Amino acid sequence: MKKTIASILALTLMLTLFTGCKQQAAQTPNAPDGPITVPSLKIAFSPYADADTITASTEPLEQLLHDKLLEKGYDVADIDMTVGTNYTAVGQALSAGSADIGFISGGNYVLFSDDCDVLLTALRYAINKDSADPAGWNDGTIEENTGDMSTYYRCVILAGPTEIGRALQDKVDRGEALTWEDLNAATWSVLSPTSASGYIYPCLWLRDRYGKGISDLDHVVQSDSHTTSVARLAAGQVDVMVSYGHIRIKNAPIWESDFGGTGPMAEQTGVIGVTDGIYNDMIAYSKASDLMADEAFRQALGEVFIELAETDEGREIISVFSQVGYTWGKDSDYDGERAAQQLLKSLEG
Repeated sequence: MKKTIASILALTLMLTLFTGCKQQAAQTPNAPDGPITVPSLKIAFSPYADADTITASTEPLEQLLHDKLLEKGYDVADIDMTVGTNYTAVGQALSAGSADIGFISGGNYVLFSDDCDVLLTALRYAINKDSADPAGWNDGTIEENTGDMSTYYRCVILAGPTEIGRALQDKVDRGEALTWEDLNAATWSVLSPTSASGYIYPCLWLRDRYGKGISDLDHVVQSDSHTTSVARLAAGQVDVMVSYGHIRIKNAPIWESDFGGTGPMAEQTGVIGVTDGIYNDMIAYSKASDLMADEAFRQALGEVFIELAETDEGREIISVFSQVGYTWGKDSDYDGERAAQQLLKSLEG
């Protein structure tokens, strides 16, 4: 009798283990043969900061992505991460399929959306200043992040410590309207024409108020990143720069030490213009990529980024992009960007 009971218990245990193994295997895409091998995943980052800063900040991402994707049944042999020389270069890489996914702006996405699609939309912390009146930003304090998540941000036109820059801010703070002549006398630092906050929306801001665009300005310098624009503003090489609304949050602590500012950034800079809201940047995937044509892999990759952004280590990595999380995105989210692009084309000829 004892032997019979023991045999029954052993058989029951074997069936339980077998059933558990089957259930676990069913969660793996290619069960029962183990994880699917992926030769490589190529990621391109837009130059939100200088290349060295992005490369150093994202170095831990390679192992984190590998481990998280393995949990979801994909063994990626090589994760290749590069920083584009400019925003357009990342769009071109997605278009050509030389990058599987790219961290890009909405403006860049619209330009290349025939060849790529939205995977995730980035989330950012809202900031405590959101007024359309630039004088409301010039209270002598640096902007601060709030605990609220936001799917949009504003672009600011930021004047620096040069004589022309200070005169522009003083006029705004007195409640006086800037003239085209005021702005045209300044030297501007802008980014490439595919950058939402570095070109497109400032251009629309000019169009709405003066009927002119960035190409009509007499003194324009194109910078390769927002960081370069900040450095030029601090050095007095330009009078005005354009960037996202939280640019001073990132750079105020190093304005003097890294950029050579001669006083606190809150004292040496001032907002002279604020644009309409801009839908957040994204992670886009290439339609030319065989890897990203696999819907199951796209789903797994999207889940990985969402989950990583919920960890302390993941949040620290993506903070270099001024991002704090991700949500599933869709192409229609960027219809506002398309409208902006159309206006820009009509303005710029």
